[in-house]
Amino acid sequence: MKVFVARQPIFDARQRVVAYELLFRSGPENFFPNIDGDVASSRVINDSLMTFGLSALVGSRKVYINVTRKILCEELYAVLPVRRTVIELLESIEPDEQTIAACRDLKRAGYEMALDDYVDRPAMDPLVALADVIKVDFLATSAESRRALRDRLTRRRPALLAEKVENAAMFREARDQGYSYFQGYFFQRPEIVSRQDIPTFKLTYLDFLRELQQPELNYDNLERVIRRDVSLSMRLLRYLNSAAFYWRSKVTSLKSALVLLGERPFRKWASLIAIVGIMGDGPAELALTCLARAYFCESLCRATGRSSLQLDAFLVGMLSAIDALVGRPMNEILQEIAVSREIEEALTHARTPLGKMRALVLSYESALWDDVSAMAHGLSMPEADLPDLYRESLEWAKQAMP
Repeated sequence: MKVFVARQPIFDARQRVVAYELLFRSGPENFFPNIDGDVASSRVINDSLMTFGLSALVGSRKVYINVTRKILCEELYAVLPVRRTVIELLESIEPDEQTIAACRDLKRAGYEMALDDYVDRPAMDPLVALADVIKVDFLATSAESRRALRDRLTRRRPALLAEKVENAAMFREARDQGYSYFQGYFFQRPEIVSRQDIPTFKLTYLDFLRELQQPELNYDNLERVIRRDVSLSMRLLRYLNSAAFYWRSKVTSLKSALVLLGERPFRKWASLIAIVGIMGDGPAELALTCLARAYFCESLCRATGRSSLQLDAFLVGMLSAIDALVGRPMNEILQEIAVSREIEEALTHARTPLGKMRALVLSYESALWDDVSAMAHGLSMPEADLPDLYRESLEWAKQAMP
């Protein structure tokens, strides 16, 4: 399922982007749908953190998030990073005793606070006193009322943000009146950003795979990830105790698997479990392809005198179709699981030895024989040996499939 969010930049007086406001969208259409405000706020918070990642959406800039009274009073915004988030109170929030107390808690926690679509009235003074930013709708207010508002609010020293700035004249007026920030179609319409949502079980396997790519394995972190999904623990231990391994004693934990296997083989087999787990109910052929590629790349290392690269080659082959398994672009996934630079380069280019091996394997699968000949020559790989390696890879993949 695809997830959508709109982001609209916020500029300073020099027209530099200083923040983004994130807006709920239910599809690629660029308008707010008829949906409950609490649901919309919750979805934006959840999706921006879990599906997109704030850094992917806003980089190092601040983010403005709209909240309803429920989100404010129940502190559901508290999962957002304090130093980067401006909590924007929707104009529908009334300054009663509970909301004023909630705003004070918000400020004590270190968040900045903005008032959206501000309309000047005495009842709003308690919230104005707490606000860091006050947003003024330039389409819904007259020039005279904006000047009066400016004169009154600047004494309290919140920053003023001119929103719905439609043209250059509006921008100049707001800038000349001392507004600090600017937002509207004159600068940029909200931009729709979409991403394929990843089911929770796949996120667990991705987290497991990420831990397996760390320079030093942290077994406490690995076990913490495994405890989130019983199926992962059962699958891993069942596989390690299968006929594929000939242990004299039963494997009962990650640490016992490490002792029996050694670190490098453990990374290899645990990564295999992660990839197959990510596949979920997807086509088994795709998982078999990943395993066959992994063995093929590993075999190429042995055959060309590059035994020190075998583990990395195995992982390159196994990760070569992870974009299809997860439903996201390769570069996004590689950032999430934090693979080594060598593996990342091998998966995105064919310049390194590992990258050339991956390219050779994919060309062999596609029967691009001219490319295969050239790549085999470049790797000093006897071309006549490739059919046997390919056949062995397919047989191994069928046997190794958990």
